[in-house]
Amino acid sequence: MGIQFTTGPDGNLYQLPDQQFANLYWFRKDWFDDADNQAAFKAKYGYDLGVPVNWSAYEDIADFFSNDVKEVDGTTIYGHMDYGKRAPDLGWRMTDAWLSMAGAGSKGEPNGIPIDEWGIRMEAGTCNPVGASVSRGGAANGPAAVYAIRKWDEWLRAYAPPGAASFDFYQSLPALAQGNVAQQIFWYTAFTADMVKPQSEGNNTVDADGNPLWRMAPSPHGPYWEEGQKVGYQDVGSWTFLKSTPSDRAQAAWLYAQFVTSKTVDVKKSHVGLTFMRDSTVRHESFTERAPKLGGLVEFYRSPDRVAWSPTGINVPDYPKLAQIWWQQIGDVNSGAFTPQEAMDRLAEEMDITMARMQAADEAANVYGGCGPRLNEEKDAEFWYANGGAKPPLDNEKPQGETVNYDDLVARWNQ
Repeated sequence: MGIQFTTGPDGNLYQLPDQQFANLYWFRKDWFDDADNQAAFKAKYGYDLGVPVNWSAYEDIADFFSNDVKEVDGTTIYGHMDYGKRAPDLGWRMTDAWLSMAGAGSKGEPNGIPIDEWGIRMEAGTCNPVGASVSRGGAANGPAAVYAIRKWDEWLRAYAPPGAASFDFYQSLPALAQGNVAQQIFWYTAFTADMVKPQSEGNNTVDADGNPLWRMAPSPHGPYWEEGQKVGYQDVGSWTFLKSTPSDRAQAAWLYAQFVTSKTVDVKKSHVGLTFMRDSTVRHESFTERAPKLGGLVEFYRSPDRVAWSPTGINVPDYPKLAQIWWQQIGDVNSGAFTPQEAMDRLAEEMDITMARMQAADEAANVYGGCGPRLNEEKDAEFWYANGGAKPPLDNEKPQGETVNYDDLVARWNQ
C-alpha cells in the first residue's frame, strides 16, 4: 500500500514498504452511545455527540466529559489525552502533520503544495525549499501554526489527566488502556495491539469477551483547514539499502526483505503487530473475521480514505537537522518559557538559519545534489498573505462544532 509514498518525484522506487500506521482519532464509543450523555451534550451544545469533524467539536467534547460527566463507574474521567515531555518524540507529535491538521499548509496530496505540513515552502516543479518563516513565504510561524500549538497546550492543561504534560510518546498512548479517557485527537494505530489486549492484562477498554469499547475514526481538522489539504500523518516504515553497504550484505538484506514482505509472512506479521503493508493482507479473510475486535482498523485500511494520510513530504531537505529544532521549541511552550507565537517564531527562524547553511554547502560542494534550499528574500507578512503564503488570521477560530455518526462513517467506508 505504501509504494506511492516511497516513490520519488522522478518516478523511481527508493524504498520497499514493510509496515504502516496512521494517526487517527480514538474515542470511547460506549460512553458516546450512552443515552444520558447524548441528551446532556445535545442540550448543552445544540448538536449531536459523535465523532468530531472539526476542532471546535473536539474541544466541546473534551470539556463535556471532563467537566460535566466527570465520572464513570466511580472513576474520574477526562475528555482528552496527549503528551508534552521535553523529548525528541515531542517533535514527532508536531511534525506528524499537526500543523496541517489545523490548516497551516497548502492544498495538495500527498503533501501540501507549495507549503507542506512542516510549514516549509517549495514551489511546484522544483526541489529547492525557499523558507519556513512567514516572511519567506512559509507558514511555520503563521496564524494557523500558532493556533495549532496553542490548542495543543490549552487542551493538555485543561482536559488531560494530571501528569499528562510530563508524559512522552511511549507513556501517553498506552495510558488509554487505564480506561479513564474519553477521546484522543492524535492517536497512532501502531498502538492498536496494546488496546485489544484482554482485561486480564490490565486493559480496561475492552469488555469481558475482548470486544473493544472504543473505536478509531478520522481526526478532526482545525478552522484553517480547507478541502483538499492533508488530513493526517501516516508512517510507512521501509527497507532502505545504502550505496555504502558491502555488496554481499546488501544482497543478504534484500533476500530477507523479500521474505518478510511476502504475502504469507505479512499476514502473520500483521496479525501480531497490526501494522499492515499489503492490500491483500487487509482484505484477507482472517481479517474479515477479526475486524469486529479491532475497533475500525480494518475498515479504515479497506477504505479509500487511507491514502489521505501521508508521511513527511519532500519539502523537508534534511530531516535529522531540522527535526531536532522542533521538540526544543515546543518544549518551551509546555514549560511556560515562551508563548506559542514566540516559540513558533523562534522555530521558523532556526529552520531558516539551518537551511541557509545547507544552501551554502550545496552551492559550494553540491552536498544536496542541487536540491538544497534556496531561501527567498524576506518580505512582510501581508505580502505573503495576499500571494499564496501563510493564511491570514481568522476573525473566528472557533466555528460551530460539527460531528458525524460513527456507524454512518463506517458505512461510507464500506461503500
